[in-house]
Amino acid sequence: METKPGKTGHHNRIISIDIMRGLTLFLMLFVNDLYVSGVPSWMVHTRANFDGMGLADWVFPGFLFMVGMSVPFAIKGRINKGQTRLQLLGHILTRTVSLLIIGVLMLNTGRLSPELSWINKQLWAILMYVCVFLVWNLYPKNNKLRYFFLGMKGAGIIGLIILAAIFRSGTEGHVGWMQTGWWGILGLIGWGYLAAALTYFLIRDKLLGVALIWLVFVLLNLLSQLGITDFLNPVKPVLGVFIDGNTPSIVLAGLLTSLIFRKLLKKNFKTVVFVLIFTGAGALTAGFFLRNWFIISKIKATPSWAMICNGISLLLFALVFLITDILKKVRWAALFKWVGQNSLTTYLAPDIVYYSIWGLGLPVFFYKQDSSQWLAVAGSLAWAFLMVLFSILLSKLKVRLKL
Repeated sequence: METKPGKTGHHNRIISIDIMRGLTLFLMLFVNDLYVSGVPSWMVHTRANFDGMGLADWVFPGFLFMVGMSVPFAIKGRINKGQTRLQLLGHILTRTVSLLIIGVLMLNTGRLSPELSWINKQLWAILMYVCVFLVWNLYPKNNKLRYFFLGMKGAGIIGLIILAAIFRSGTEGHVGWMQTGWWGILGLIGWGYLAAALTYFLIRDKLLGVALIWLVFVLLNLLSQLGITDFLNPVKPVLGVFIDGNTPSIVLAGLLTSLIFRKLLKKNFKTVVFVLIFTGAGALTAGFFLRNWFIISKIKATPSWAMICNGISLLLFALVFLITDILKKVRWAALFKWVGQNSLTTYLAPDIVYYSIWGLGLPVFFYKQDSSQWLAVAGSLAWAFLMVLFSILLSKLKVRLKL
């Protein structure tokens, strides 16, 4: 007798999705902390014009892929709670705007001029993150403290407005303000989420329709790489992520996989694993085929890189699904599961620690050196674990971001 996949939560949530999302986020914390010149080259980002990729070039698209996989489960959960289509649309747009705002704020922290803004760069960043947590924290449901929590949200909003108002970049005579640029990591997640969530909102479980929209973004990525979409340059400062097609194509690939996955769950688990492996191998093949025209490059956001990343994500998810949902081996992944269910808190909280350490000049990052690769790698691995524990501590103190 075959074992049915294990599920958690109130909306038949698949354990492996949370674990896989948590694993990719943990790896993001790890590679973001790596001291580039002191660790093996295969762990870090490759140069823009180099045809290849390292671990750091996969982890973010791996997370994007899981964002897409989570969309149907999240929206179905809201529908089961009785939310109307208007409420769903409002949630999608609010979440997108929130991610874009936080992403742009994070992107501009390094551009701030202390002389022009009259504030220390580290202090501005710490205050910005504190305000973000005040605005988007998931406060406990307590009628007695309701107005107090509203006041904290209000204080966070006012704080962000003030910080944005005093922000200045550039030099005397060439003063600048905030830029959207490439929108930052959370901004890219926001645009990708918007593409996938609106697709599912409009099309729901129709595989063909979702597949066609995914192909549209793949085509946009191809055309953009060939320079054919250059005539749209005037609107690229706002819609550039959509026009480039790369990020939405990865998230839509996760959405399409999720729809196929959910349909196959009605059958036996062997079919699920086989299809995931077969599709992953197909994505890898497509990526290496596209390599004939486009180098594998994360920095350039090439379609070959996106396809190869999708293939890796599919194969790794097949393995995680087999181990956790089928074989029921989940104890090893408890930490990753928690991270997957609290991803935003876990991703943002370390930045408060970073800027505090830099601002105080504390000698914490002694492991960032190039004389011992083992120490550099072990230090970043320990840092990632400590940051996860820090986010768990915050959750115990009722500090947990929720968009």
